[in-house]
Amino acid sequence: MKFDAKTITLKDGRSAVLRLPTASDAEDMLNYLIETAGETEFLLAYPEERQGMTVEKEAAFIERMTQDENCLFLVCEVEGRVAGCCQVDFQTRMKTAHRGTVAIGLRKAYWGLGIGTAMFRELIDASRRRGLMILELEFIEGNTRARALYEKMGFRIVGLRPDGIRLRDGTLCNEYLMQLRL
Repeated sequence: MKFDAKTITLKDGRSAVLRLPTASDAEDMLNYLIETAGETEFLLAYPEERQGMTVEKEAAFIERMTQDENCLFLVCEVEGRVAGCCQVDFQTRMKTAHRGTVAIGLRKAYWGLGIGTAMFRELIDASRRRGLMILELEFIEGNTRARALYEKMGFRIVGLRPDGIRLRDGTLCNEYLMQLRL
């Protein structure tokens, strides 16, 4: 999906750019995926699950995602580095085309700077332009930072998957479904 790059000012005064990723971002994106998977228990993969990925596969993935009219996939670049990424996938079946699914992640070094809020605004705006009625996302029990951001953006818990996540140590966590009515 098309997107015109936007420059934002972070809470610490630095500039950041929200933009479509390119194949030249593949190596940094791969490092981002491995790094973020190790920074929190609240993503769906552990770092070792990302080890089989290659720069070439990531570049191909980026190409597919940026050409897909049923997806908006963005990165946030700060000082030449991918700080985070987000996407909204638009449903295409007649019965679900009023919904979209959101995913978002940031490197820990960039938490609390306003990037998540800025990325959500773009995803929400694109979803409204697309004519969606509902945005959905899931989060893991205990992820209070993410939940606070989601609620700030207007999302509300509408469902629960009891023990939907099993951590490495065997701990079972609930997974929550949130929706935003547009």
